[in-house]
Amino acid sequence: MEKLNLVQEWDKTFPKSDQVNHSKVTFVNRYGITLAADMYVPKRTKGKLPALAVCGPFGAVKEQPSGLYAQTMAERGFLTIAFDPSFTGESGGMPRYMASPDINTEDFQAAVDFLSNCERADSDKIGIIGICGWGGMALNAAALDTRVKATVASTMYDMARVNANGYFDNEDSEEVRYAKKQAMNALRTTEFSSGSYSLSGGCVELPVPEEAPYFLKDYSDYYKRPERGYHARSLNSNGGWNSIGCMSFMNQPILQYSNEIRSAVLIVHGEKAHSLYFGQDAYANMVRESPYADNKEMVIVPGASHTDLYDGGGKDAIPFDKLVTFFNEYLK
Repeated sequence: MEKLNLVQEWDKTFPKSDQVNHSKVTFVNRYGITLAADMYVPKRTKGKLPALAVCGPFGAVKEQPSGLYAQTMAERGFLTIAFDPSFTGESGGMPRYMASPDINTEDFQAAVDFLSNCERADSDKIGIIGICGWGGMALNAAALDTRVKATVASTMYDMARVNANGYFDNEDSEEVRYAKKQAMNALRTTEFSSGSYSLSGGCVELPVPEEAPYFLKDYSDYYKRPERGYHARSLNSNGGWNSIGCMSFMNQPILQYSNEIRSAVLIVHGEKAHSLYFGQDAYANMVRESPYADNKEMVIVPGASHTDLYDGGGKDAIPFDKLVTFFNEYLK
């Protein structure tokens, strides 16, 4: 196991709860990468507990939304971990700020490995929560890992679709995809020669130009605002991903077998989220001609934007009561 330098003081973007015990844990995925996680255990509990692994959003760290979800669900009686994916945050892996549909799905499975062997966790009652781009990854993990009994995808992105087709499928053509591949492969050649990697994709600095699309303003308001979601280790708060970091998603359809998921799935999305079409289409594809549709559900939160489901947006937009009801029903 790689030795990681983990921050021990509380450095989250949300207040520490006095209802749970918090600690840092590490575990190794099957690619040999050591992952760092925050574990939250409800106080005044005994015996084994239903357990949840939480990750996301894409480009965030566990000190942001995944930690908030994990701590809140621990307050509701679950043992939870919020983990940093490979190559990001406090987790290991080089080079930094890379993403992979394969390795990042394995990250979820490695989290399930850990929970399956945690003495306070009930190995028969394990669920996962994926936020934003990790919502799609959670569905991919649920299609692959039969130990996962229930999955929540919150304000989800299909990262394969958005990388291949652009936002709202506006770049869905072979010519545009080819041009993007040309540019990224030319950059690979240049960066190999120089021995360095560039970053791109971080959120726009505040104030965001008035003419910018709404979703850019939505992201910057969360990731760049110190009093809301900014964090020094967050890719989206700072310089972004390795410039070719998401390249492999362009021809890796991660939701290919989502309609074969037998376990329970809840997709949660905001009514005003620019990303709503990802959740709606993922749900439709998951239940289409599926014999396992009875335990699948989609909830649309009225008036909520994409990032309102990161931290509540100041209006308690995250439907935690619904998540508790869902997991209590299917983790039994």
